[in-house]
Amino acid sequence: MTSSSGDISEAKFLTVAEVAAMMRVSKMTVYRLVHNGELPAVRVGRSFRVREEDANEYIRKSFYDAG
Repeated sequence: MTSSSGDISEAKFLTVAEVAAMMRVSKMTVYRLVHNGELPAVRVGRSFRVREEDANEYIRKSFYDAG
């Protein structure tokens, strides 16, 4: 999601490894989320970059009440 003006110049992009470390999962799990369309990403050459905001939003949406 971009800001209301559509400007992404302030966005911070993370590598797959950084997202995996932040979420405490493997890089393969992040790749699966990207390829399944569950986590938006931008392809830069042969690698992917994920906006920090999108990673945080994915985590927020993944919470559920276990009790």
